[in-house]
Amino acid sequence: MEEGTSKSPRHPAGTVTTASRCDYGDADPFQWDTREDCEVRQILDRIGDKWSLLVIALLDVGTMRFTELRREIDGISQRMLTVTLRQLERDGLVKRTVHPVVPPRVEYRLTPMGRTLHTTINALVVWTEEHQNQIAAAREEYDRRAAAEAAEAL
Repeated sequence: MEEGTSKSPRHPAGTVTTASRCDYGDADPFQWDTREDCEVRQILDRIGDKWSLLVIALLDVGTMRFTELRREIDGISQRMLTVTLRQLERDGLVKRTVHPVVPPRVEYRLTPMGRTLHTTINALVVWTEEHQNQIAAAREEYDRRAAAEAAEAL
């Protein structure tokens, strides 16, 4: 084992680097990310998915049919929308209602829990809007430095 690493059950692959041995107080950034099958990690993966975020944002406005969602979400395939809606329904964030008419009419809406998630997502969107210029400037600076370092290496 390399110096600076130690065995630990809390970190992936059983190793903890010097940086991850720091005292994080009550917050342990590795508490949910220790196993691929961790439920919290799975939920974060789902709600952090771009399609899920868009579906949740659209359904916050109101109930929508599948075709309306597909028309509003640029670039999503029918299959991906189906999978996303099923996963959100399984997680209790979206309610699916089938109306017994011919042809069947299926509508989707956020559950009360899904509405609370939209509030959280909206806070992230507001943060992004407030900081997008700073992020763009940081990206430009990084790209400029990376190009200069690459030119020096030649």
